[in-house]
Amino acid sequence: MRYPDIQTPYYICEEELLEKNLKILDDVQKRSGAKIILALKGFAMWSTFPLVSKYLKGCTASGLYEARLAKEEFLKYNSEAEVHTYSPAFAESDIEQVSKLSNHIIFNSPNQLDRFLLKTKEYNPKIHVSLRINPEISTSPKDIYNPCGLYSRLGTTLANIDEGTLSRVDGLNFHALCEQNVDALEEVLVEFEANFSQYFKNLKYINFGGGHHITKNGYDIERLICIIKEFRLKYQIDVYLEPGEAVAWETGYLVSTVLDTFTNGMDVAILDTSAEAHMPDTLAMPYRAVVRESGEAGEKEYTYRLGGNTCLAGDIMGDYSFDEPLKVGDKIIFEDQIHYTFVKSTTFNGIKLPSLVLKRHNGEYELIKEFGYKEYKERLS
Repeated sequence: MRYPDIQTPYYICEEELLEKNLKILDDVQKRSGAKIILALKGFAMWSTFPLVSKYLKGCTASGLYEARLAKEEFLKYNSEAEVHTYSPAFAESDIEQVSKLSNHIIFNSPNQLDRFLLKTKEYNPKIHVSLRINPEISTSPKDIYNPCGLYSRLGTTLANIDEGTLSRVDGLNFHALCEQNVDALEEVLVEFEANFSQYFKNLKYINFGGGHHITKNGYDIERLICIIKEFRLKYQIDVYLEPGEAVAWETGYLVSTVLDTFTNGMDVAILDTSAEAHMPDTLAMPYRAVVRESGEAGEKEYTYRLGGNTCLAGDIMGDYSFDEPLKVGDKIIFEDQIHYTFVKSTTFNGIKLPSLVLKRHNGEYELIKEFGYKEYKERLS
């Protein structure tokens, strides 16, 4: 494979792969009647918005800055797109700007609804208001990503809901999935309907949240479409989905370079990237990233522990094997590193942030953004 002559590390997003996912999502929209919006928390590469905005109906933001990005960069290409903004708690200082930027605002609790509803309507009379619900059921594979876990801070439980509260909102949101198939959604919907359907009659929409792994091989798309159509028909209500990883799933990779190799009980290779700073979900989830042309430890002839270039002892990608010995200057490619990676990357230890590269439909590589000392320094004081 030909790689661009750009200093590593860098993330590459391939337009062709991204559009493949977008077409799948658009097919779900068209056949189910649902609206799918981009969760910026998972994928915020706004240089791709000219493409993404052709297919998706808008963005969901996690606060003021993401809402501003959606308004400035997504609506530039699709003036009909919607901006939905949710936060576990909005600050008084942000509520005016958030209200003016958003088509929908989602409050996390009745307290926030009580505090800001009138102000929100004053700042934006056309805004839709909804409340995030905690359905108190989830099959999320990891506790750290389970929004319905014990003592969760995300969403309002049935015990804290009353008809007076819900008479003031246009919609309800729930989010209970994490990279899961449609069977997980079905399980949540059963509980959600049992507890909250009595309040649906005056609502305009229900947002099914994210975590729907629609673009992953094996996902039951036909069942998802059926569920959405049945739900919309049953309640005469609009449905939204807001995936993040499904948009950018397997659309690109992180390219790094071997800086050094040595032996300390086993062979070790130090790279110019970092699990801690550049692939944080590999440690938080945790999961083992796939490395191109590698195998499990011991599977191929030469096994190495791949480590990041920071002082954190646990900055380790894992043990991988290769057909040939690694040498300084070799490229190491971490697959599927576009979603939930650069949106979380840091300058820990002053390590250089990976550049952002687009592989265009014509096969040409375009350096979109290169980071340096300025980005490190300006985060400090």
